[in-house]
Amino acid sequence: MMLFFAGCGLAPKATRPIREPVLCNLVGSCVAAGFPSPADDYMERPLDLNEHLVQRPESTYFVRVTGDSMIEAGIHDGDLLVVDRSRTPVAGDVVIACVDGEFLVKRLARSAEGQVVLLPENSGYAPLAVPPEADFSLWGVAVHVIHSL
Repeated sequence: MMLFFAGCGLAPKATRPIREPVLCNLVGSCVAAGFPSPADDYMERPLDLNEHLVQRPESTYFVRVTGDSMIEAGIHDGDLLVVDRSRTPVAGDVVIACVDGEFLVKRLARSAEGQVVLLPENSGYAPLAVPPEADFSLWGVAVHVIHSL
């Protein structure tokens, strides 16, 4: 799976943190996935998506995904990931990694020997054991995924 960093082609550019709220209407009750309730049709206060998706604006960026290697994690081609660079990646996190100049989104793991392994979430792809001599860095932890239905 490759990532496309909108606007620059290779890596995220420094940008200004989002300061203006993006307000949308919030329906006053939860939506049942089962039997519908016709009585719940009022609006609550406006909802700012930044409050829910961006915990640390100074260290957060969005990135668009291409490919299908993370489809079993619910990350699809064309999705947007919300990535927090301030979080310390731990095994099991979905991370943005750069390996020899190629940006990837994978699940972070370590082998029994302590070697970094990047795991796809698609049985059609093999895990990537990062060799010690590789130019490797982590660019953050994906904390949300946004995709169309």
